[in-house]
Amino acid sequence: MKYELQYKRYAEKAILVEWPSEIDENILQDLLFYKKSIEIFYDKLIVEVISSYNSLLICYVSTIEDVYDKILELKSMYNKDFQHVGLKNRLWKIPVCYTTTLAKDLEVFAKSKSLTIDEIISLHTASLYKVYFIGFLPGFFYLGGLDERLHLPRKLTPSLSVKKGSVAIGGNQTGVYPMDSPGGWHVIGMCPLDLFDPKSENFCFVRPGDKIQFMSISEKEYNDIGSLVFNGDYIPQSALL
Repeated sequence: MKYELQYKRYAEKAILVEWPSEIDENILQDLLFYKKSIEIFYDKLIVEVISSYNSLLICYVSTIEDVYDKILELKSMYNKDFQHVGLKNRLWKIPVCYTTTLAKDLEVFAKSKSLTIDEIISLHTASLYKVYFIGFLPGFFYLGGLDERLHLPRKLTPSLSVKKGSVAIGGNQTGVYPMDSPGGWHVIGMCPLDLFDPKSENFCFVRPGDKIQFMSISEKEYNDIGSLVFNGDYIPQSALL
């Protein structure tokens, strides 16, 4: 399925491409195929292509002299078949420790939803979450697929400091804070992994289009995995989709 895309100059060296303004897996798949096709076609002529829920920002190496010509080129590329473009998405198993000793908001969250902690763990780990894009903080996943029974508006007063690894819920979304940061989401668990590594070639092992499944672990397992991660000896579980 092809969409009516909107193209506009975003800066001297950038063009913004927009899909319909909705969160949809079909739009995401179309967007990611197009993104990969652009990266292959332009190669060294672009710096990067940044994706969001329903847009691509194409950043070029040099100033765009004729934006209309460049947009026509992009439109022609979009109308071609993407079958030659291979997307190797993965399912990642992300360990999470759901305990009140580590997750400061878990007990209050459970009471506000009239659920037991075990019910929250069961609901949160049952879903397969689609990674739509990575942003807000380096390594922060914007995930789709949170069970409606876990939806809860963000805090009225955000916390000044949310710890790295905090697994939290805000509105209809859930995610993992990759570093210490202010934040207004409800922390229900802790993840021992490094989700952003500035020393790595790709910075983040998860990519848009991948899926995430959270695995419940004990506090001892959380500490053990944390030690392995610190020593560089832990490899996250994953499988090709």
